[in-house]
Amino acid sequence: MTVLNETYDLANGVAIPKIGLGTWFIDDGSAAQAVRDAVEIGYRNIDTAQAYGNERGVGEGVRTSGVDRSELFVSTKLAAEIKDYDRAAAAIDGSLTDLGLDHVDLMLIHSPQPWSDFRGGDYAEGNREAWRALEDAHEAGKLRAIGVSNFLRSDLDNILGSCSVAPQVNQVLVHVGNTPTELIDYCESRDVLVEAYSPIAHGEMLGNPEVAAMAERYGVTVPQLCIRYTLQLGTVPLPKTANPEHMRGNARVDFVISDEDMEALRAVRMRAYGRHDVFPVYRGE
Repeated sequence: MTVLNETYDLANGVAIPKIGLGTWFIDDGSAAQAVRDAVEIGYRNIDTAQAYGNERGVGEGVRTSGVDRSELFVSTKLAAEIKDYDRAAAAIDGSLTDLGLDHVDLMLIHSPQPWSDFRGGDYAEGNREAWRALEDAHEAGKLRAIGVSNFLRSDLDNILGSCSVAPQVNQVLVHVGNTPTELIDYCESRDVLVEAYSPIAHGEMLGNPEVAAMAERYGVTVPQLCIRYTLQLGTVPLPKTANPEHMRGNARVDFVISDEDMEALRAVRMRAYGRHDVFPVYRGE
């Protein structure tokens, strides 16, 4: 599981592990054990968010993992509804308090719009204000790196046009069936690393016969094929699980997908996420 030992360098030189543990839908009471299990297996990148409601548990897991804090990369996200400086600054400190940590390795604006108006109105000024709060917290040493999530090119340009510190990460929905190639290429051109959330399409890819047949040819599972795909796109996959067996499996991705098969996977189109369609990020809004 050598991928667990590999890193990318962000634009500011901070190293980020190439694969992380996503914690969306892991409740606060279970999060600490999930983090401890992941760290014991070898994970060093742990991703959470204010909206997940589990920062307390994630922080406990980090603090009780038995691994020095300097070896762990912890990310969280500013709630999507916060679009002003003062509330953003207070929420950043709130995350540090809830996590029980003196710094966070990466903090993102969770969405360019509040979830109730995802891909809706104009929040350009609010995003610039929230970004200024992240910049100040970064300058103060509370955050080692700062970035965004679910930002389209226009949303990124809004920040890039006025910032003193450019976003170092954009965490977006990337998986077989949903490959935003133009956005990934644009982020790369601006030295913004892309993180891929839901790399297995929130589990929906498990039922895709075309992907299953390809995985069988490689002698791997569908999740392993999907995670390897996002790695070969140059992104950081964040598969979510509280199951240690799945954590181990998700990290066994030391194989290479051929160029031909990468192109075939790029061509897959999937827009239905079953019961998860209720979430704005999956509705394609």
